[in-house]
Amino acid sequence: MARPTRARSLALALAFAWFPAAARAQQPAPAPAAALPTPNLRAGRAAGMHVDGRLDEAAWATAEVGSGFVQQRPRSGQPATDPTEVRVLVDGEAIYVGARMLDAHPDSIAAQLARRDASGIYSDWFQVVIDSYHDRRTAYRFGVNPMGVQKDVFHSNDSNEDADWDAVWEAAATRDSLGWTAEMRIPLSQLRYGKVAAGTEPVWGINFLRDVARRDERSYWSQIPNNYAGFVSREGELRGLAGLGTPRRLELQPYTSARLAREPGTRADPFFRQNALHGSVGADVKYGLPAGLTLTGTINPDFGQVEVDPAVVNLSAFETFFPEKRPFFVEGSDIFSFGNIQAFNNFGAPTFFYTRRIGRSPHHDLANSFQFVDQPQQSTILGAAKVSGKTPGGLSVGVLDAVTARENARFVGDDGLTHGAPVEPMTNYFVGRLRHDYHAGNTVIGGLVTAANRDMAGGEFDADVRRNAYVGGADFEHAWANRLWTLTGFLSGSRVSGTPGALLLTQRSSARYFQRPDADYLRVDSSRTSLLGRDGALAIQRSGSYDLSVAYQETSPGFETNDLGFQGNADRRSVSTFIGRRVNTPNRVFRDHTYYAFTNHQWNFGGDYLFDGYAVAAQGTFKNLWFLGGDVRYYGRTLNDRLTRGGPLAANPRQVTTSLNWSSDPRKRLSANGNLSVAEKGEAGHSREGSVSLLLRPSSSVQVSVGPGLTRDLNRGQFVRSVADEAASATFGRRYVFGDVDQTTLSMDTRLDWTFTPKLSLQLFAQPFVSSGKFSDYKEFLRPRDYDFAVYGRDRGTIARTVDAEGNASYTVDPDGAGPAESFAFGEQSFTVRSLRGNAVLRWEYHPGSALFVVWQQQRDGFDPDGSFDRRDVRHVFTEPAHNVFLIKATYWLSR
Repeated sequence: MARPTRARSLALALAFAWFPAAARAQQPAPAPAAALPTPNLRAGRAAGMHVDGRLDEAAWATAEVGSGFVQQRPRSGQPATDPTEVRVLVDGEAIYVGARMLDAHPDSIAAQLARRDASGIYSDWFQVVIDSYHDRRTAYRFGVNPMGVQKDVFHSNDSNEDADWDAVWEAAATRDSLGWTAEMRIPLSQLRYGKVAAGTEPVWGINFLRDVARRDERSYWSQIPNNYAGFVSREGELRGLAGLGTPRRLELQPYTSARLAREPGTRADPFFRQNALHGSVGADVKYGLPAGLTLTGTINPDFGQVEVDPAVVNLSAFETFFPEKRPFFVEGSDIFSFGNIQAFNNFGAPTFFYTRRIGRSPHHDLANSFQFVDQPQQSTILGAAKVSGKTPGGLSVGVLDAVTARENARFVGDDGLTHGAPVEPMTNYFVGRLRHDYHAGNTVIGGLVTAANRDMAGGEFDADVRRNAYVGGADFEHAWANRLWTLTGFLSGSRVSGTPGALLLTQRSSARYFQRPDADYLRVDSSRTSLLGRDGALAIQRSGSYDLSVAYQETSPGFETNDLGFQGNADRRSVSTFIGRRVNTPNRVFRDHTYYAFTNHQWNFGGDYLFDGYAVAAQGTFKNLWFLGGDVRYYGRTLNDRLTRGGPLAANPRQVTTSLNWSSDPRKRLSANGNLSVAEKGEAGHSREGSVSLLLRPSSSVQVSVGPGLTRDLNRGQFVRSVADEAASATFGRRYVFGDVDQTTLSMDTRLDWTFTPKLSLQLFAQPFVSSGKFSDYKEFLRPRDYDFAVYGRDRGTIARTVDAEGNASYTVDPDGAGPAESFAFGEQSFTVRSLRGNAVLRWEYHPGSALFVVWQQQRDGFDPDGSFDRRDVRHVFTEPAHNVFLIKATYWLSR
């Protein structure tokens, strides 16, 4: 198959994306969401309430009843199989929600016990969604299952979810011969809403949903069609709120923690302490500001992680992304989101605010230079505060500022004496985000500013750390035809500055490689002290029975956001398309099924064609709730401006990838899911990947999951190093050395969730991990714009392996034998990495909003340069030296 030209690829992509116009003309159009009724419910007055899940207070009998729930799945638009009745009461302090879930077979109600905010458990649920701003874009969701397990979620931008948002509220549930009942008390202080003019009755948006697990049925009080693109915008209305005051909102959550670390080490290390004990106290505070905003501050924050990051082996030139887990940054993080276009398929955008940059590991790592080093693993956060919320006029505000301390390390020098050295400058981080809603939330315009400013006094960081980094941008969203169509886009710019040395590293980084010898549009400037760049995107999307999107994205070579964001690549222009069909009406075989296709195309700013991808896929859920899906992807031969890591262009060989994924009936005590992927990369190698996850529920309070995964990958173009040599004229005076690496990775994620009560739970997690990579056929890149190599010792030159007295292996290469080129050397590249990451977390919510954590974390790591995968490595994972951390942390929630 001939390689498509850029013009032809773009034409094919656009024609392919707009194809469904003809198909739609032959299909019956779904009922528009605008034609659906918007139900109303009037709240009654609460009196003598006690939250026990029984609905036996007299006030419930006087409240207006909401009913008539409509299915979203499996039969969208049909009445719910079993009736549900809801009631709402209010007083001066809280809103009360009561629900009666009738069930013809109450003995079949699914009731799994789990910790708060559990997801993926087999259980019925009742949930209420409250849009207290009545802006049709933001809402608070509160849920409870028949065992009294609570969950709460914050919704923004109509459909985005923040499951890490937590409120302090009460819920209870009971089961009886008619089904089950739920009762909630939600303090007004946990909601955000503006003042209402005197004499005006406020109106809130509200919806209720019910999940029946055994039928996988979800129904809503205010109907949400299965193919509807929004969520909050389809809410009904809650009235009867006259006289509702604005509560004072002041919350204080002090904490105290004690941490004991037991580390392996040697007595020769003067910094070694087998038992290191550390204690800390501090507090978080939330204060309600006028106009629905909230000030959140922290004093001596405890940002210790309860969860652990997974083990990885990264052979690329790019950083590994790990998700945020620290509560202060996780909560309300969605309001700072920027650069997310709405498209079913795109290349992804840089993360403009990556919160793990705050408190990051120090820039300078002395462990690579000295044998004995005592340095912090993270920067100390001296303080952080943020203001967030939404005003009654539709303005969303997010402002965050944090300061991290200057960090120093100690080390033993070559003279045997202890010395000190700074490893991280004092830094101020700032993020500001604004968004304004118009036209009932269908149009949104916003902006973002981020800044990282470092105190570089002393000059210790001038050579490699940027002094200042700024990013600013604007974004928009416009939806029409009841959110059937959406147009989104953004445009941003960046400026980083510092010494010429720091900016030289920025220009030569893996994100841009300005030093590429055959890129005439790029130039390394060793005197540069600042760098400018831009990033933007535009996308149109149709969401319904037929899905469609087209997206254009562009990141200029100088764009840089890694000081406070996360960015892999710059110098990119991309076009992505998508067409899909969703069938959500059950038939004799499927409950629902989907089939779709998409294309992706990418160029750099020099016009080099870098990516040419095409895919078709299909998936479906059978009537017995088994799921099956698969796809086939074809990638045409293109160019690669990253393979030689700053060297000339290489080629990307053609590639075909096939994947299959499945899951069994989740209603069974034992269920499973798995995936298999096979990639044939031509002369570049191949890969095989498979995994299975088993989920066992031996009782209503215990859940166990085990997920082994195996990957085999043969990469015939793994970069090793480059060497300057004037004789290598074909590759611009440098030799680019590669090798074949045959890599095997085996891991098994194991998790146990044991819930004693909805307030007391124990979670255990362990991940044994082994990855071995055997290098062979070290070789030299022959010519630009190709994927061809000459193997040392076979096709050209000589190569010799030597082992020193300490057992360290290295290779010496004479690239042209008797020719004039100088020899060079490099170390053994083969590796075997063994790792065990695990933790145990006992969590007890002993008072509303207050919790006690008892945590044990263990990490075992081992390495050897053999590179051969052996079953003994799996056994050795459990015998490596252990790093243990024991943590006790208690928080207490106060409010007025």
